[in-house]
Amino acid sequence: MSHPGRFGLALVAVLAAGCATPEGAQAPTAQSVVVDSCGKQLTFAGAPQRAVTLDQSSTETLLALGLQDRMAGTANLKTKVSPKFADAYAKIPVLSPKVITSEPLRAANPDVVVSSFQEQFTPDRAGTRDELAALGVPTFVSAVNCPDGTTAPFERLFRDYENFGRIFGATEKAAQLANDQRAALAEVQAVKREPVKVVWVYSVFKGVPYVAGKDGMASQMSKIAGAVNVFDDVDQEWPEASWEEIARRDPDVIVVGDLSERGNPGDKASEKIAMMREHPAVSQLKALRDNKVIEIPGIEMDPSVRTVDALKAFGAGLDKIAGRG
Repeated sequence: MSHPGRFGLALVAVLAAGCATPEGAQAPTAQSVVVDSCGKQLTFAGAPQRAVTLDQSSTETLLALGLQDRMAGTANLKTKVSPKFADAYAKIPVLSPKVITSEPLRAANPDVVVSSFQEQFTPDRAGTRDELAALGVPTFVSAVNCPDGTTAPFERLFRDYENFGRIFGATEKAAQLANDQRAALAEVQAVKREPVKVVWVYSVFKGVPYVAGKDGMASQMSKIAGAVNVFDDVDQEWPEASWEEIARRDPDVIVVGDLSERGNPGDKASEKIAMMREHPAVSQLKALRDNKVIEIPGIEMDPSVRTVDALKAFGAGLDKIAGRG
C-alpha cells in the first residue's frame, strides 16, 4: 500500500534529528543485512517491499530472482523485456518510459532504489545517492559499474545476485542463478577458437560511434570466447571513438548492438551497418566486405541477467564465421 507522506515525514525526521543514518534506510540491528554498493554501505533492517528500478537491466535482474511482488515501479525501458519476464513485468507500474526524475521516483515511496549505472543518480535525474540516503532510502548500484581493478565483470555481476539474495531474502535463488550462468560461461570458454580481433559498436550518437573499451562486459566476453577487443587499451567501459580509428585498428569481426526500439537515430543495427558501408575507410574493412558482422541486442551488452545471452550469441557468431556453426 502506498504511503504518500513517507518522504515528507522522513525529511522532517532528518531535520529534527540533525542527521540521517549514513548510507542506509535503517539503523543497524543484530538482524540487519549490510552490503557495500559502489562506495556506499547500505543497511537493511528488513527485506525491502517497494523496490524501484531505474533501468531495464536492473528490472530484469530482479525479475529473474522472482522479486516482482517487491517492486513498486520501473523506468527506462530500452526495448521489450525478455519474453520470460513479460507476464511479471506487466504487473509492475512503469513510472517513466525513459530516464526517471526525482518527483515520480519519490511519489512511488520506494524503500530501495536499484540501478545498473551511477549516472542515473544526478540532481536532474533520480537525485543523488546522498539526497536519497538523507530521506532514508538506500540506493544500490551494480558492482559492474564500479570496477575494483581485480574482479572480472561477470564475477561482479554475480556479486550483485548474491547481494540481492541477502537483501531480499532470496539467497537460494540468487545462488542458483549465479551457478547456472557460470556454467554457461564455461561452455563458451571450452570451445577452442582461433584468436580474432573484434570491435563492439554499441551505439552511434550524432554520427559518432561508442565502442567497448577495457574492463567492461564486452571486453570480458571477448576474452572468454578467445577473441581480442581492439579497444582494450582504452580505460573506459564504452568510450567515444571515430570511424577512422575503428578502420585503423582493422578488426576481423564487428559486433553491432541493436537498440531498435529505443527509437534514437542510429539505434538500429541496420543503421549502424549502413553508416559503416558508406564510410570511406570503414567500408574497406575486410570484416565488413566479408560480412563478418554479429548483431546482438544492445540491452544484453549492459550488465544484467541477460548478458550471458550476449556471450552465447557472440560465441555462436564467431563459430558461424569460422565455419563451425
